[in-house]
Order: sequence, then structure tokens, then C-alpha cells
Amino acid sequence: MKILAVETSTMLGGVAVVDSVSGLIAEVRLNVKTTHSERLMAVIDHALTQSDLTISDMDVFAVAAGPGSFTGLRIGLSTVKGLCHATGRPLVSVPTLEAFAWSFPFSRHPVCLMLDARKAEVYAAVFRWNGSGFDTLLAECSIGPDDLLGGLNETVIFAGEGALLYRKKIEEMMGDQAVFAPPEKMVPSPAAAAMLGLSKARGAEFTDPAGAVPQYIRRSEAEVKWKK
Repeated sequence: MKILAVETSTMLGGVAVVDSVSGLIAEVRLNVKTTHSERLMAVIDHALTQSDLTISDMDVFAVAAGPGSFTGLRIGLSTVKGLCHATGRPLVSVPTLEAFAWSFPFSRHPVCLMLDARKAEVYAAVFRWNGSGFDTLLAECSIGPDDLLGGLNETVIFAGEGALLYRKKIEEMMGDQAVFAPPEKMVPSPAAAAMLGLSKARGAEFTDPAGAVPQYIRRSEAEVKWKK
């Protein structure tokens, strides 16, 4: 089974192609200050071309569904829904932070993933490795850094743009109990999204492309103003 996964939850967009037999075939990640709509299809084409594969060779498509950048999530999901429609292949919707956690398998410490949610909040979740997968200690939520850190009382690995943004506060509140991931692990991985998507596909955890929506966690600014 071959799967193509799209990860656009943050400014670092990316694509990965994974085969259930041979493993990771390709991964392309770009951290550039342009919108995903300007480069995502080109990145997909590059990953497939360099892998000597085509869209039709894919058995399933996966997308990181959020939380994360509202615009990025919409672009990623719209792109993958289009690919599913064009090929007739199924869609797997992958929680961004759960997939992010899979960059840290076998960790002896809990992993706290933090993405910038703006408005002095982060999208966060905390996971603990149980030997074969991750247990959720804190489900994905939008939360203030003080409230998040106040609930942590052991050594924790921090990763994500939110961890970088609030690093000083984390160090002040957590001291030596704060461990920060290296730069290459600080961002969500398309390959991790693909591997989690592959696992879900094996379990037939598919999402109807027509009804698939991003997992924003909270309402956008436009929605807040509209509801007033």
C-alpha cells in the first residue's frame, strides 16, 4: 500500500510518500514565507517525479487535519480532497499533534507539542510512549502557556513553534525539567503523518472526502465576528 501525505499545519509545508513494504520513499519539506497554495502542487509533483511514481500509483491519501494554521489546513485539505476525487482513492484524516508525537517514539519522557494559536495561546497536546504507541495525557486544545505548564510536573520534551515562541517562559516555569527537541524535530513531519495515516488506513479508518473538514479546535476570527 502506498500513501501520499500532506502536512500544511504550519508555515513549514511538506509532502511524504510511504510504502507499507519498503517504508519512506520520499519526503519534501519547505519552510518558506509563501502561501502553501503557491507551492504545494509543485512539491507533490516533485516528490512523485523523483520517486518515479504518479498520483495513480497511490492507494490512499492522508492529510494533517489540524489544529494549526487555518489557511494552511484549508489548502492542504482542499488539495487532498481534489486528489481523492480525481483518482477515486480514499482519504485518511490525521490529527496534526498526534502525528507530530510520532517524531518521538521510545521517548522515556512525555512529549508536549505546541503550535502557535495566537492570542497568547497555543494548540497543545501531551503524549506518553507506552511501548507500542502513545497514550494521550492532554488531548489537543487551545490553551494559555501558563495553564499548560502549570499542569506539568515532570521532565517533558517540548517541540513545535509554540515551544520556541514561549521558550523563555517554559524555562522559567519548568527549569531543568524542560527538554527541547533539536531543530529538525521542532516541526511537524509529513513522514510521521504518512505513517500514522498508513496505520489508520490499515484499520479502515477512512474519512469521506465530501464531508472532511479541518480540525480548527476553536473558531476563526472571522467566525467570532460573524457570531457577534
